[in-house]
Amino acid sequence: MSICRDYELLPVDREVDFEDPTVPFWMEALTHNSDPTNTRDTSNKEEEISSSLKYGFRLFCTTALHPLDYAKTLIQLGYEPIAPRPGRTLFGAKRLMLPNIFQYAYHIGTVDGFTGCFRGLSAKLLGNILSSYYGEKLANSTGLISAKKPRKASNWDDDFALFIEDVQRDMVVHCAGVVISQPFHVISVRMMAQFIGREQIYGGLWQSVKEVWKTEGITGFFSGIVPRLMVELGCIAMTSTITYLFSRYVGQNRTIRSNVNTIAHFTVASWLYPYHVVSTCMIVNGSRLKAGNPPLMDHYFGWTDCYRRLTMTNDHKRGASFFFRTVARAQPGKLSGSPSSAPYPELK
Repeated sequence: MSICRDYELLPVDREVDFEDPTVPFWMEALTHNSDPTNTRDTSNKEEEISSSLKYGFRLFCTTALHPLDYAKTLIQLGYEPIAPRPGRTLFGAKRLMLPNIFQYAYHIGTVDGFTGCFRGLSAKLLGNILSSYYGEKLANSTGLISAKKPRKASNWDDDFALFIEDVQRDMVVHCAGVVISQPFHVISVRMMAQFIGREQIYGGLWQSVKEVWKTEGITGFFSGIVPRLMVELGCIAMTSTITYLFSRYVGQNRTIRSNVNTIAHFTVASWLYPYHVVSTCMIVNGSRLKAGNPPLMDHYFGWTDCYRRLTMTNDHKRGASFFFRTVARAQPGKLSGSPSSAPYPELK
């Protein structure tokens, strides 16, 4: 006996009553799964949850790695409290070796304790959260479509148009993020720079806001923003262009394309790194902190003057290397007596 004849075929336009015991159990599942609205809502919810988890993980990593970023900031400002020691580079050349970034962070901990290693973290996290939220919101309000949404290109012209749209959106998001987060970035860097002169000028967030407003006005909150914007825009433009050209003329394999994007980003970021150093110096320069005034730091007329002077003394890549940090060849005599550096031993 056939089982199928026990069920009556329902018309397409008939509304299904799921309370009716004669309706097969699988009918409800088919009805719900066939609704594209439910599928779309579920997909959107899963995407939101995934994005939230990823962003939460990023904030966790930012918090955990803050002591290293703290040490890197002080290195960019030219502060070397630990004397270098004679050693050899990776290629065996004799040089004066500075402590690596982990030893530097440990030194901060020995002076200020464990909690002292997280000075400036609150302002940094607040700036990251606000910049991420409002940056995406601004991009959405301008009608720029996210690259995460599926789009099809029928030919190379369409593919190039999608590439331009992606670059435009990334630039809008990152530019807005830099502008929004810059006041908090300034406060965070200055909080960390207090370690050099042992000041307490920038205590809490509100105290820091009042200090910047009182001494420098609104422009003080955007100190060093130009070189920082140059780094962001340069990374996006050059990395995206390299990845696009590779995928168009070499191959569109997703794995290879991802690797090319990573390598291109690392290369471009390394090339633009001196502008990070310039931005950090300009944030502190001219403030009431000892780290931003002579004799620890020269007075700069602008970020271009800062870049020129740092390049002349071979200081424009301070903090670029976490390990095998060597004393710059152009300045050992100068820095040996600098108040920001420990006495240098004799290299034999």
